[in-house]
Amino acid sequence: MRKIISQCLIRSSLILEIVGALIFIYFCHYVNNNKQKTIQIPTSVWSLRKNVSQQIRYHLRQNDEMLEEIEIRKPRSFPMPNGSHMHSESEFILGFTNYGLNIMTSRNVGIKREVPDTRNKMCRRKVYPANLPSASIIICFHNEEINALFRTLYSVINLSPSHLLEEIILVDDMSEFDDLKEELDRRLEDFRGVLKLIRSKRREGLIRARLLGAAHASGDVLVFLDSHCEVNRGWLEPLLSVIAKDSSTVVCPVIDVIDEFTMEYKPSPIVRGAFDWALKFKWDKVFSYEMDGPEGPTSPIRSPAMAGGIFAIDRRYFKKIGQYDKDMNLWGGENLEISLRIWMCGGQLLILPCSRVGHINRKTIKNNMTLIQAISRNYLRLVHTWLDEYKEEVFLRRPGLRTMSFGNISERIELKKRLGCKSFQWYLDTVFPELEASVGKMKEKSFH
Repeated sequence: MRKIISQCLIRSSLILEIVGALIFIYFCHYVNNNKQKTIQIPTSVWSLRKNVSQQIRYHLRQNDEMLEEIEIRKPRSFPMPNGSHMHSESEFILGFTNYGLNIMTSRNVGIKREVPDTRNKMCRRKVYPANLPSASIIICFHNEEINALFRTLYSVINLSPSHLLEEIILVDDMSEFDDLKEELDRRLEDFRGVLKLIRSKRREGLIRARLLGAAHASGDVLVFLDSHCEVNRGWLEPLLSVIAKDSSTVVCPVIDVIDEFTMEYKPSPIVRGAFDWALKFKWDKVFSYEMDGPEGPTSPIRSPAMAGGIFAIDRRYFKKIGQYDKDMNLWGGENLEISLRIWMCGGQLLILPCSRVGHINRKTIKNNMTLIQAISRNYLRLVHTWLDEYKEEVFLRRPGLRTMSFGNISERIELKKRLGCKSFQWYLDTVFPELEASVGKMKEKSFH
């Protein structure tokens, strides 16, 4: 038995040595590139970063029980990009385990910074009405890295016109980390008068936490943000302006990328949200004709679906169309469900190129079976409520879903009837004809 344990420890130590070396090489590249005014990271380094991430994932899966003991015995240090601090590789790995991002760089960046204005030049010349609806910004978090959370808050405060900002509603969904308790209360004193902190009494998950935040909102428009975002210049006015013209229009900004390793803020291309028959969300190209009008590259883009983390919706309209399905658990699938409901029940969903918000795509390292089961259940509630006969397309690709339990959807079916929603066939014909039918159906059509 001792021999087996000894062999496991030796193998784990070797893995840590390899991971540490790769991380050290990565940060050496970053230090050199950071000397330039604009950070330009070579392709080879991005490949390295991917390999480091994969090794971290593998190591944590295989050595979860021994991780803490080994890393305490064999610490390895390397410099931060500015050379001001030394941190151990164990801190780096455990940071990704807890938060899905590089906590050392996040801490080093701080809680306030300027990010590059990634808007098209035509956007910067746009003038919006002074009398726009007021906005309630709803930010839900669970065990968020505190510097990322405060960068979200400060960017909203600094880059939102004060006369349009009704309030910021911060919903703590039963966070467990100490710095998100009394310390957070103390630090939020800076936001007195504009911020409401709501702490849930049990773990609700993102969907029900957002419903909790919306129930406390008093602004005309609800703006949902993830807790690891940074809004950009002029981000709010385009969203409110479109909703002011049509309260049944739901709008999303272009989501820029904040790198989870370096915290570098990078612009994203103009894309639209889409999904496949396995219900996997993806970004899709925008047709050129949509940007050929008088507004050119600033034109709103019709989007079949939203990513879900960041969007704005009229508060009364949100309630009218049934908010979120409160019987969905944690998160996952709610973005597609509300996207289909918006289109099929009389609204429209647009992406606005003149609104930009950066977002950290956090890396989930540990397999969470509770989350996987919740997402599957949420997908089934969506499928059986909105896809009509096309639900077979999903089961063809994900047969394991067919026999899973998904709870009672009678309330959602009744909502669909009450709103007079159109069929999924209408959605395919009118909104998303690019979603192809299954191979089986295509062959059947060609045979006949």
